[in-house]
Amino acid sequence: MRLPLIAPADLTPEQSILYQDMRKGIAGNFNTFKVEREDGALMGPWNPWLHEPAIGKAIWDLTLAMTANASLPDNVRQIAILVVGARYDAAYEIYAHIAVAEHEGMSEQRLATLVADLKPADLTTQESLAYDLSYALSRGGVLPEPLYRLAVSTFGQHGTNELIYLVGLYAMVSTTLNGFNVPVPERE
Repeated sequence: MRLPLIAPADLTPEQSILYQDMRKGIAGNFNTFKVEREDGALMGPWNPWLHEPAIGKAIWDLTLAMTANASLPDNVRQIAILVVGARYDAAYEIYAHIAVAEHEGMSEQRLATLVADLKPADLTTQESLAYDLSYALSRGGVLPEPLYRLAVSTFGQHGTNELIYLVGLYAMVSTTLNGFNVPVPERE
């Protein structure tokens, strides 16, 4: 870990405001995996965001907007997030979203295949499309036109936009985690 965790007592006033907002959002949306140390210091991507609160707040606001305005089924969202985490080999991202996917009933076989950066054979049509779109965007370059058109016909324009933004958000989260070498906490 390249940035030390910040205990709540050591936060600056600007960090403290962001910390309180993050704690509130985490409690409602990111509570299936370990996100804080015993003293309340935030782990995962939240710690680097606290180190740069002006930037961290903007990323946190985007994260909240993506969560609050989610229209895609959660299984589709989790497939996309796990594809991105696996493509970036972002350990904390994989850890966190395995916990979310397990909580929602995703099978061990499917999870193992996804985090091996492979496409599971048992995906629904929507999940398969989310996998393909996320995988293609994570490789870099322009999303192929047939894949884009299929996404629009399957998810609608709004759902396709959401999926593209979701891939971008989790690419940024994964880059943050990898750049700061954020470790995975012990699983309980």
